[in-house]
Formats: sequence, C-alpha cells, structure tokens
Amino acid sequence: MKDFSRKEIDYVLDTAEKLEPVARGEERSRLLDGKIIALLFFEPSTRTRLSFEAAAQRLGGQVLNLGSVEASSVMKGENLADTIRVISKYADLIVLRHPLDGSARMAAEFASVPIINGGDGSLHHPTQTFLDLYTIRRESHLEGLKIAMAGDLKYGRTVHSLCHALSLYGAEITLVSPPELRMPQEIIRDLQKNKIRIRETTSLEEIIGDVEVLYMTRVQRERFPDPEEYEKVKNRLRVTGDLLKNADPNLKILHPLPRVNEISPEVDSTPYACYFEQAFYGVPTRMALLALATGVIE
Repeated sequence: MKDFSRKEIDYVLDTAEKLEPVARGEERSRLLDGKIIALLFFEPSTRTRLSFEAAAQRLGGQVLNLGSVEASSVMKGENLADTIRVISKYADLIVLRHPLDGSARMAAEFASVPIINGGDGSLHHPTQTFLDLYTIRRESHLEGLKIAMAGDLKYGRTVHSLCHALSLYGAEITLVSPPELRMPQEIIRDLQKNKIRIRETTSLEEIIGDVEVLYMTRVQRERFPDPEEYEKVKNRLRVTGDLLKNADPNLKILHPLPRVNEISPEVDSTPYACYFEQAFYGVPTRMALLALATGVIE
C-alpha cells in the first residue's frame, strides 16, 4: 500500500463505487472484453480468487486459472520467475498469491504484463486493504476513524497493509492482541512517524465502547512455526453477544474471513456484523483494480 498516495486510493475507491451496480448484476459491462486475466494462486484461497474471477467475468473478461499447484509445472521444479515469464505470454494481467514474502514485487521484475499482488507471505495483502477501505467508506467513514484491529497482528498481512492506508486518513488505531501476536514494531514506528495515535491492549472489553470499527482477524495456524505456540493463543480474543452489550451503537465489525472461533455465530444477525457484505465489496473493488491496471479505465 505504500505505493499509493491518498489521492490514488480515493480514485480506486471512486472507480469501485461507479462499478458497484455492475458487481451486483444490475448493469452489464464489456470493459474487459478481449482481455485474459491469469490467476496464479500458490496458496489456498476462496474469497480473493473467486472475487477476482467474478470481477473479471462481470466486466466481460476471460480467466485463466492455475488450479492446483500439484497439477502444474511447479511440481517439476519450475521456479516462479520462469512461471511468470511464461504466463505473461498467455494473459494481459496476472493476479499472484504466493507464500514467500516479497514474491509479488519479484514477479513484477520478470513479467511483461501487470502483476496484482493477491497476498505475499506474511507481508501484504493490498487488494484486501482496498476492499476494507471501500467497506469502511460505504458503511462508516474514513476520515479520523476510530478503529481497533484485533487478533493476529504479527502474521496478519491484512492489518499490516490496512494500518498504513488508514494513516493517510488520520485514523486513531487501537491494537488488540496477545503479547505473542503484537503488531511488528517497524509498522508501529512507521505509524508514529505519521503522527498516528496508537494504543495497545490485550482486552476487547476495554475498548469495545470506544471504537467505530472493530477489525477482527483469525489466528493463522499456517503461519506458526511452532504448533504449541498456536494452541496457546488461538482462543484468547472472541467477539460474543455479551461483549457487544457495551459496544458503540454504530459499531461495524469487519473480518477478512475465513473465521474460526473469533466471532460467535450469534453476532451474524446483529446490525454490527459487516463481514459478509465486506466480502461482496471485494468484487467492485477488484473490478476497479483490474480495469485500471489493464488501462481500460484511465
């Protein structure tokens, strides 16, 4: 997200808003007619992969899907650089998700078409950040937002990218996590350089009445080098009906999904729950990114 200024972010969000009727199927578009979008997902994905696929098809484009890594030449030892070089010959744009930190930036050095980062290791997930920003703008407000980010702040790439983006809008950010899953210090230092108010705590009860958005995250088993450490922290923070009795009446709860135990199902039917609509907002947001990256919208 550091590649984007606030003006550029606003332009993407404005473009997504214009395309939302197409995402909902209320209007039709052929903006990507004749364009081929390649999805290279080297990690499991449901929402990111399918929302990109839906976005491309809603705009009249076609999709090439790598499918299972086990069925690709990666299993024969092909390196990422060669894979990118080859797929660049087949498609007009590549969406890449890869478990290695920095993989998207490296891939861009070898690609002859635009690369969109669909998640690189534990570092960044910028398209998720765009849809999170769009959700917040549609359901609450961005300027001077009071937001709490809770759960896995150490390995959660969604919150790493979102923190930086929200700093451009003067957010007040509360970080809620077990000590073992604190936000990396380099990210906190970056926020402090931007004069952003940061607060850290281990308790949801302490902050639930003071924030306008609560951004929950899953404690990610797959990111933990030590399974015992995962078991120690996996259920430390939970959003329940009882917790929400003290919430701001206008609170919106977001979650990048999938969830495990961190949000009780009883929360789904409350006006606070915004995570399923958030998942939909990935379609217009990724439509905007595809259209801008391929140049069909300038």
